Amino acid sequence: MSEKHRDGISLALLLTAASLLAGCSNLGRLTSDMSANGANPVNWITPYRADVIQGNFISSEQVAALRPGMSRTEVRNLLGTPLVASVFHADRWDYVFTLRRRGGEARVFRYAVFFKADTLERSDGDAMPSEAEFIAQINSRRFAGKVPALEASAEQLQQAERQPAAPAQATPADETAAASISYPPLESPRP
Repeated sequence: MSEKHRDGISLALLLTAASLLAGCSNLGRLTSDMSANGANPVNWITPYRADVIQGNFISSEQVAALRPGMSRTEVRNLLGTPLVASVFHADRWDYVFTLRRRGGEARVFRYAVFFKADTLERSDGDAMPSEAEFIAQINSRRFAGKVPALEASAEQLQQAERQPAAPAQATPADETAAASISYPPLESPRP
């Protein structure tokens, strides 16, 4: 290769490098201008943040069903297992529920029930949302049609009580298929 060609290639590479460096210095100013008016494509892409629901949701309908004199079992059946049941405060159950929406503040609901001799004495806490309000808070999808009511009429309840539940019957084919399945050992044999 001649010296003239080498000089030409060196000059072309030098000009290309200089133009790239000049472009980099303008890139910072360009992106800051774009960020100021919201046109920066980097701002268009945001990470997915899931809604976080923690604890025992207690609805206002459940709170309304609490009655002094209920047993611990009845309260547990109605409200669920308490989130906090302290050994030091055996007569108090605390229910804590947190709802954290994407990019929003966490909403914390607290409710406590107090027992005396294994019967409900009183309850106290935040105003709880109804089931419909809670579903509206967590439901961010749009439905095309009307959502049916999740309530059964008195006639439907009576009809359900009259129908006995049929026990599930295992067929011989199911039993032979279950018997033929073999699973690998959980641990490898030791030498």
